[in-house]
Amino acid sequence: MSDPFEIEGPAHVSVSGGRTSGYMLWRMLQAHGGRLPAEVIPIFANTGKEDPATLQFVREMSDRWNVPIRWVEYRYTEEVALRWHEVGFDSASREGEPFEALVRAKQYLPNPVTRFCTIELKIRPIARLAKALGHPGTMDDLERGAIVGIRVDEPRRIIKIGDRKRMPLVAAGVDVREVGAFWQAQPFDLQLPNINGRTLHGNCDLCFLKPTGQVLSLIKEKPARAIWWAHIEDEVGAFASRKFVSTSRFRSDRPSYAQMLAFAGDQRDMFDPDEEAIPCFCGD
Repeated sequence: MSDPFEIEGPAHVSVSGGRTSGYMLWRMLQAHGGRLPAEVIPIFANTGKEDPATLQFVREMSDRWNVPIRWVEYRYTEEVALRWHEVGFDSASREGEPFEALVRAKQYLPNPVTRFCTIELKIRPIARLAKALGHPGTMDDLERGAIVGIRVDEPRRIIKIGDRKRMPLVAAGVDVREVGAFWQAQPFDLQLPNINGRTLHGNCDLCFLKPTGQVLSLIKEKPARAIWWAHIEDEVGAFASRKFVSTSRFRSDRPSYAQMLAFAGDQRDMFDPDEEAIPCFCGD
């Protein structure tokens, strides 16, 4: 049986900045004798709303494993094909600038049904960088072709991606326990809490796809996290009121970020603790 981590290029690998995709990258390196083929390119797409520990983790993997991880961000221009910009650890956005530029361009907010943030901030910038680096195929092919860090114990995400060739961890039967055991044995790790295999602080810090109770908990831990999200809802709300539309919230089925910030000092258990996160491309 062939090694699912032995990737034939050209190929682009989505490194989310989490433990799972990091483990996938390490397995790929081992399958290739410690160095990826030149046409197999790991790419980290930065939204500007990741926890600083995520950025540090991506840099540390690159440095310790001697693997060049490319960094890319969304950047708005009139020319659609140019809506990407390559950055690095030092130049990467840290105040939500790519996300905010996208929302201003769209003039409405992403939501659980219309999750254009994942497509525009992650999938398309990665594909556009791959295209610029000479990878063949149409943009649709490149957008659908990234190798992603999805485990065998994530059935909803497996179904969403569909193509198992893009999920070497699934082909290898890797679950959350194996990922956790790997990082426990390493001399470095993502400096965010690992709670039963889940990194609650990961991806965009207060992503609207996270369960409400989790978002409130993260706000209670660090109220400043909510400021950017509340600001964006206020800004889009002002535009929506002028245009007589109602797309002024990330989610209409729960309080606004400003309201959750106000709730943060309240110790009552206000939300369903068993609510699950909505799966998306961003990964762990």
